[in-house]
Amino acid sequence: MVWLNPHELSFPDPREGDDEGLIALGGDLSPERLLFAYSISLFPWYNEGEPILWWSPNPRFVLHPKDLKVAKSMRPYFNQQKFKVTFDTCFERIMEECGKKDRQDQLGTWITSEIKNAYTALHHLGYTHSVEVWDGEELVGGLYGLSLGKVFFGESMFAKVPNASKYGFITLVKILEQKGFQLIDCQQQTKHLGSLGATSMPRDEFMDQLEYLVREETILGSWTGFIN
Repeated sequence: MVWLNPHELSFPDPREGDDEGLIALGGDLSPERLLFAYSISLFPWYNEGEPILWWSPNPRFVLHPKDLKVAKSMRPYFNQQKFKVTFDTCFERIMEECGKKDRQDQLGTWITSEIKNAYTALHHLGYTHSVEVWDGEELVGGLYGLSLGKVFFGESMFAKVPNASKYGFITLVKILEQKGFQLIDCQQQTKHLGSLGATSMPRDEFMDQLEYLVREETILGSWTGFIN
């Protein structure tokens, strides 16, 4: 296993990793390293007290926006405008809420203070974004992730009431499709995301798509204006 030099911006080739996908350890969470990591399929996932672990699992769970599936059970929510959705109004709060949730079928309690600081720094640079779902004045769900080129890398979501996170995710995907996004990285397979149209993709194919999609212009800055 390769230990990264925090003073050298490099990673081993993820294509040479095993299917579990642990590619390297160490390094840092600087904006430059994180952006480079995502551009070549890597993301950090580790528990408090562990070294930084860099992953690129094979296969990768992804969603092409055009393949989004909206179940009949969700249609009344949108017809009645059950929730209000906003973007980038309380990024740090969304990260906090995501960090409180325990998930049996997803990456769990890995949102450490170090991770929060790193992704908040990227938010100030205009690369990471949050989706907030409101029931009146109450925050009932949301998600956050990183945008690079025409790819959105989903990191985590939460819901305090049924279907709140799904409502926010569907809203996000529809807008990303309008903005020309071609791929949403869901990282690990879950039934929740599978029901929305996400499927498995071989790592090599995922990396091939990343190679040209991340070269597209990144929509930097606040996404608040995406929803009026």
